Amino acid sequence: MLAPSVFKAYDVRGLYPSELDEEGAYAIGRAYVEQFEPRRIAVGRDMRLSGLAMARAAIEGAADAGAEVLDLGLVGTEMVYFAVGELGLDGGICVTASHNPKEYTGMKIVRRGALPVGGESGLLDVRDRALAGFGEAGERGAVRAEDVWPAFVERVLSFVAVEAISPLRVVIDAANGMAGAMLPPVLERLPIDAVRCYFEPDGSFPNHEPNPLLPENREFIVAKTLEAGADLGVAFDGDADRCFFVDDTGAFVPGDFVTALLAESVLAKEPGAKIIYDVRASWAVPDTIERAGGEPLINRVGHAFIKHRMRKEGAAFGGEVSGHYYFRDFSQADSGVVPFLLMLELISRRGQKLSRILEPFRERYFITGELNTPVRDVALKLQELKERFGPEGELSHLDGISVTASDWHMNVRPSNTEPLLRLNLEARSQELMEHKRDEVLALLRDGAA
Repeated sequence: MLAPSVFKAYDVRGLYPSELDEEGAYAIGRAYVEQFEPRRIAVGRDMRLSGLAMARAAIEGAADAGAEVLDLGLVGTEMVYFAVGELGLDGGICVTASHNPKEYTGMKIVRRGALPVGGESGLLDVRDRALAGFGEAGERGAVRAEDVWPAFVERVLSFVAVEAISPLRVVIDAANGMAGAMLPPVLERLPIDAVRCYFEPDGSFPNHEPNPLLPENREFIVAKTLEAGADLGVAFDGDADRCFFVDDTGAFVPGDFVTALLAESVLAKEPGAKIIYDVRASWAVPDTIERAGGEPLINRVGHAFIKHRMRKEGAAFGGEVSGHYYFRDFSQADSGVVPFLLMLELISRRGQKLSRILEPFRERYFITGELNTPVRDVALKLQELKERFGPEGELSHLDGISVTASDWHMNVRPSNTEPLLRLNLEARSQELMEHKRDEVLALLRDGAA
C-alpha cells in the first residue's frame, strides 16, 4: 500500500498498514535510488513495531535499484544523518514516524551531505516514480551491516568539555523512544546523576506519546523533575532528534529561549559565528546572538531551508522554535543529543539554576507560543491580516506574513498539510502581548472554519 497522501512537505508519514506498508516502503526505497542514483546509502530504523519489516523492505527496494546499502539497524534519526556525512555516503533513509502516535510509520530521506529530500527538493519525484511502478531490476547492490555507534558517541561528546560538567541531577524522559537506546553509552561518560524514565524502546508507547510539544505529554517530566528535586528535566521525541527542557521549577523552556542559550554556548567557542533562527522566534534570539558577538540570520521555517542556508552561510548553529537544533560540525544536521550535552555544560559553567539563567528572558520577552486556528480560506485570511496589521510595523513575506513593530511582532504561517494558520506573537510586556494576541485571534476566528 502506498497512498499518495503520505508524501508530506518534509518527509513521508502515514498510517500503517492502511496508508503505507512494506510494499510501499520497497517502492519508495527503489524510487529514491532510481531518482537520485546514489551509489552508497545508509538505512536505519526506529523502535516502531513495524520498523524492522519496513526497513527491510526499503533496503530491498534500494538494493534492487543498484545502490550499495549500509544497514545501520536500530538507530536514532540523527545517527543516519551522521552516518551519511561521516562516511561520505550519497544519501540515507531513516524509517521513522518521529513523534507521531504508534499507528504511524514513515521515512526521513536525505541526499549527500544529509540534505533533506522534501516536497520542494525531489520527494514528489520519488512519489511519482514509486506510484508508477517498475520494470525489471538491473544489477543488485550489496547490503551490509554498519556500526556507527562508537563514532557517533565520540562526535556528540566532542561538542562539550566533559570535565566541565557538574554532577547535576537530571530527569530524562525517553518516552520509550530512541533516546533510551542512544543515551546510555553517552551517559556512562558523564558525571551527572541521571534519573532514567521510560528508557526501554517500545513502539507501542505504553506510557505516553513521544511528542513533548503537547502539554499533556510533558506532565510526567514536569512532575518527575519536581519530585526528584532535579536541576533540570529533559524529554525526547520518538526518534530522539529533538529534546525539550523543563527547568528546576518545572517550567517548560520554549524552543526560542533554548536557541538563545545554545547560541551563547556556540559563540563562546567560536566568536563571531553566524547563527540561523526561524521567523517565529522571540527577539531573545537575535538580541542574545548580537550581545554574544555573533551574526543572527533569520530564515524560513523547515529543516530543508535551514540546512541549505547553513551551508550557504557557513553558519555554526541553527535553531528552530519547534526544538530542532542544527550544528555545522554534526553533518550540518539536527541532533537531540548535542543540545542536551550543551545545556549540561552551560548550566555547569554558569554555576546557576536554569530558572535563574532564564530570568532575564522571562522578564523581558513575552511570547504566546504557537497558536493554531482553522480557517476556511487561508489566502483570504492572510490578506486580511496584512491589511489590518501591516500598517502597524514593517511587513515581511519571508514565510507567511510577519509584522514587526517597535514593541511587538508576529508571524502567521499556513500549515503545510491542513487549512490552519499558525500564530507566534511577542511583545515587550505581558499586557501588550495578550492584547495583540487577542486582536489577531479575533480576526483569524471571524468567519473561521
